[in-house]
Amino acid sequence: MSNLNLKEIVENLIDTFIHAGKISLDLRKQGLIKKIKADNTPVSNGDLEVNKIVTQKIKELTPELPIISEETSDNKSINNLENFWLIDPIDGTYDYINNLEEFTINAGLIINKNPVAGLIYAPSKKRMFYSYGPNNAYEFTNGETKNLKCSENFDKNDVKFVSYSNNIKPEIEKLHKKFNVKKYVRMKSSLKFCVIAAGEYDGYVAEPRAYEWDIAAGHAILEHAGGTVTDFEGNEILYGKKDLKNPSIILKNKNIL
Repeated sequence: MSNLNLKEIVENLIDTFIHAGKISLDLRKQGLIKKIKADNTPVSNGDLEVNKIVTQKIKELTPELPIISEETSDNKSINNLENFWLIDPIDGTYDYINNLEEFTINAGLIINKNPVAGLIYAPSKKRMFYSYGPNNAYEFTNGETKNLKCSENFDKNDVKFVSYSNNIKPEIEKLHKKFNVKKYVRMKSSLKFCVIAAGEYDGYVAEPRAYEWDIAAGHAILEHAGGTVTDFEGNEILYGKKDLKNPSIILKNKNIL
């Protein structure tokens, strides 16, 4: 897969993500059609329409690569995938269907079980994040493109984390103390990876939860912005696991030891 032009692929997807984001907001304004899936999580016609728009463009750009999406069963039963896309058309469906702002559209490209490119768009906030290699992580907002370097504004005396819940479990609290976390804010979607990549926050920790499509895009963006992504034991996180489930995860500014 060394012949892939990651920069070209990612840049050709940016307009598609922004368009899909507009459609998601338009559908929400019109009134979403919602249902509960077999795993007891919600899905809407907005999730499905965004999935259709994004997967169609990705298939055009990389027809040889399988796509695994949260919202379809395609390719989920294939064991030991090494080169493939992971898509979460609406990450944060609860926020999406309840007119909140933190939901995102995610796609991560996996090569040799590692994330090599990622795109995350937050439609309500009009923040577009993407990356295609080390030192090539960017945010496109209000017509301007900014190169992301997560350690630029780091202050070891004011370490700020994000958390998916205000109810901090003991194992998470222990790591917060280890990293000298002074404060944290609640954030549920993949936007957490992006705000750490942008240097607005410094880290995030979570016990095993969710699926590979929830973290692949953010993993690429944060690492390419100079951050680190590991499990609780410091091991690298690889993709294409049989059940597609995530291990424990630590996201952080590389200056946090």
